Amino acid sequence: MLRYMDPSAIRVIQAEHQALSAMLRSLLMLIDRSQRLRAPPPFDVMRAMLFYIDEFPERLHHPKESDLLFPKIRARRPDLASVFDALDEDHRCGEASARDLQHRLLAYELLGEPRREAFESAAKRYVEQYLRHMSLEESTVLPAARAALLPEDWHDLNVAFEANRDPLAGHDPSGEFAPLFRRIVDTAPAPVGLG
Repeated sequence: MLRYMDPSAIRVIQAEHQALSAMLRSLLMLIDRSQRLRAPPPFDVMRAMLFYIDEFPERLHHPKESDLLFPKIRARRPDLASVFDALDEDHRCGEASARDLQHRLLAYELLGEPRREAFESAAKRYVEQYLRHMSLEESTVLPAARAALLPEDWHDLNVAFEANRDPLAGHDPSGEFAPLFRRIVDTAPAPVGLG
């Protein structure tokens, strides 16, 4: 019996979700470690992690979901309109949220302890919201895509998502992002890095 294999777009989305989830959890681990040690966190690593989130998921992953994947499913599943509206709103706010968190981290680094709590609270809210967002995509959007989309729908989606080449999702780091990837992997705690 021939086993059905997910379209490559779904495999890329899931791999990118796993990489991002690991990155977000590692960010929280760094915050927890800093609290336990009563010492500042490794600001350089955290800046690199937040920059990665801003560069890959916010600029590559989310636009392809909102501009390509979601409209195809919306056309066949109007009953999911409120789900897509909520996810699209998350995507619209995502870059600003990432930048706000980067700003809060910089404020903590430059101004010290008085800014620690604001950063840590914002980071925890950010991670919780992001994990909920991805969970909704995994539990609702991807099953709807598998059920509703036709083979011809998948061609453009597969091409678009395969072009992402996120190093943290298993692709070779190359070009301008190789040093960023190396810094994260060498210094961040597992599951993202070796630090």
